[in-house]
Amino acid sequence: MTGLGDAQLDELVARVHDRIGGYRSGGRGYCLGLYRSVALVVFLLRENPTQQVAAAVFGVSQSTVSRRWDALREIIAMVLDDVLPDPAEAARDCTVLVDGTLARTWDWRCRDDLYSGKHRDTGFNLQIATTMGGRLLAVATPVPGARHDAHAWPASGLATILHGMHVLGYLGTGVLTGTRTPAGGELSPDRAETNKALSGIRAVVEHAISHLKNWKILGGRCRAPLHKYESIVRAVTALHFYKFSESL
Repeated sequence: MTGLGDAQLDELVARVHDRIGGYRSGGRGYCLGLYRSVALVVFLLRENPTQQVAAAVFGVSQSTVSRRWDALREIIAMVLDDVLPDPAEAARDCTVLVDGTLARTWDWRCRDDLYSGKHRDTGFNLQIATTMGGRLLAVATPVPGARHDAHAWPASGLATILHGMHVLGYLGTGVLTGTRTPAGGELSPDRAETNKALSGIRAVVEHAISHLKNWKILGGRCRAPLHKYESIVRAVTALHFYKFSESL
């Protein structure tokens, strides 16, 4: 349900307890203590069910699910802050791979900047950085999906985070890229072979994105209000690093 092992969930609950203390609340004859409240929120991030479905699974009301979701989402991200790596230290002066992906949302009428012409869908552009070996380094602040990767690279803050590092990224951004085919022409055999090799290398970051999207609130369509989206990304990022932490 949560994607975490039993020991990991136990430690996460202990961290949350250390931050906020015990948490007990009754609702329509049911009691959802701290352990099940934390499990509920991680379940929502991992499986992306509707709150009504989550309420049925945990035997509580939908309003209880909503309250736990808002009360604990940010706290989970905060108590796992120590598992987030320092990108410069984790990369150890090696080339960093960068790519973007569309994390889908509802088509909210109040926003006209979420539709991605490339993907023909609405959502946020998430910029992801990995090592050459595919180890995740950073997930940047989400940028509206209408903006292309070359814009999202600096707008997300990832360019600042990776400043001074060797980065394999996008054309026109001042980082290492392949060679664009000239209009009406073709690349030399050497350039074409180099582009092919670079594409193969960048496939590594695409695999990392696929693993990150096992958290289905990013891999599916997020139904949460848009003002909650950044906190959702922070929580998922922290949980993803926590799940694969070498110390656990």
